[in-house]
Amino acid sequence: GSKGEGAVAGQGLQSSRFEYKYYVNEGRARAIRHFVESYLEPDEFLVKYGGIGYPVCSLYMDNSGLLLYDQTLQGMKNRFKLRIRFYDDNPENPAFLEIKRRETDVIKKKRAAVTREGAQRVLAGDPPSAEFLFGNNQTTKALDALYEFCLLRDRIAAAGCTYVYYHRQAYVSPDSNAVRVTFDRQLEGGIYVPRTELAIPRDSARPKLEGVVLELKFTDRFPSWMEMLAEDFNLQRTSVPKYVKCVDALRARDPSSLRPSRI
Repeated sequence: GSKGEGAVAGQGLQSSRFEYKYYVNEGRARAIRHFVESYLEPDEFLVKYGGIGYPVCSLYMDNSGLLLYDQTLQGMKNRFKLRIRFYDDNPENPAFLEIKRRETDVIKKKRAAVTREGAQRVLAGDPPSAEFLFGNNQTTKALDALYEFCLLRDRIAAAGCTYVYYHRQAYVSPDSNAVRVTFDRQLEGGIYVPRTELAIPRDSARPKLEGVVLELKFTDRFPSWMEMLAEDFNLQRTSVPKYVKCVDALRARDPSSLRPSRI
């Protein structure tokens, strides 16, 4: 693809929102998608990739004791995750440093687009620098996200740990990004080898997933049509921690496989 096209992905991410997660089988996923299409339109990437959706790959950072994994497993009310998200193996395209905080039920995200080289430097433990930022994304907001990401990294001594990879179909409200519905499939986890390029994992482990992961994401109020959707399809909210599931699948395959370190 052209150099900047991944750069606009999620540029206007909501800083604070709710995310409700559900498992649905393929038949229900199709019917729900049909319902959703009356209210939302496919996001730009779904239009580009069509079919099953587009690849989303995140490298989760954690420390040698897997602190962030444990906090998620224990369902801690206030926690955060550090991940480096990218959408392809093209070294010209950006990666995104993402801090995802959960404060009880509210999700807050900060995100900065960085070059692949910038991502490597963050993974190596280097102090943050504006030169890590991608292209013309050098806004105060991006710089702030970069600095906070590195601060949290240093606070818990986090290093690259686990790749989480899946295919996503996303639908968004035409006029704003206040409402979003995503369908995620084909979840795979991979082991990160220190000092290697960011890459979609080849030797992956597949967690057992009970169908398609459906997420209803909204800012402020639960839209009335989403309430209707949840009632019509009798949706039961559940927790789907993709990172935890991928770590578990990799550990089941090889218990000694996950040792996050920078060297």
